[in-house]
Amino acid sequence: MSVNAGPAKTAGMRGEIQKQWSKFTYAEVSALKSKDELVAQVQSKYALDKMQAQKDVDTFAKGRQL
Repeated sequence: MSVNAGPAKTAGMRGEIQKQWSKFTYAEVSALKSKDELVAQVQSKYALDKMQAQKDVDTFAKGRQL
C-alpha cells in the first residue's frame, strides 16, 4: 500500500474508522498513513495481539479502498 492510498485520506474513511474504533481521536485517524499503521493503532488501543488486530482491520477493509 502506498502512502497516498492511506486509510485516512478521505473524510468519509476517517469517519468510518472512528465509527468502527471509537477509541481513536480525530487527530490519530488523520495521522494514519497506511494499513499497517491502522493495524498497529488498533492493536495498541484495544490491547489485541497483532494477528487479531490484522484480522479486524482486514474485515473492516473488505470492499473498501484502503
